[in-house]
Amino acid sequence: MTEATREPHETRLKRLRMRSMRRGIKEMDLILAAYADARLHQLGHEALDRYDALLEENDQDLYRWVSGQETPPEHFEPMIEDIVQHGTRA
Repeated sequence: MTEATREPHETRLKRLRMRSMRRGIKEMDLILAAYADARLHQLGHEALDRYDALLEENDQDLYRWVSGQETPPEHFEPMIEDIVQHGTRA
């Protein structure tokens, strides 16, 4: 059992939101904080696991993926697409 699976759901959402806001690049702070505010409470357990893993990635890579400069790894593609779509709707 991982730490995330033992963590209460609301605590996990708060932790993920905080990690979304405290990145190394201001652009990623803004993009991920807005996404977290709008979508985290709607995501299921597996999607939260993917988002948690995504937050472990380097900010430079994340920025290149969401800006379309590089193709994200296949396992992150759906989540990156969701983040980009959310950003274009905001």
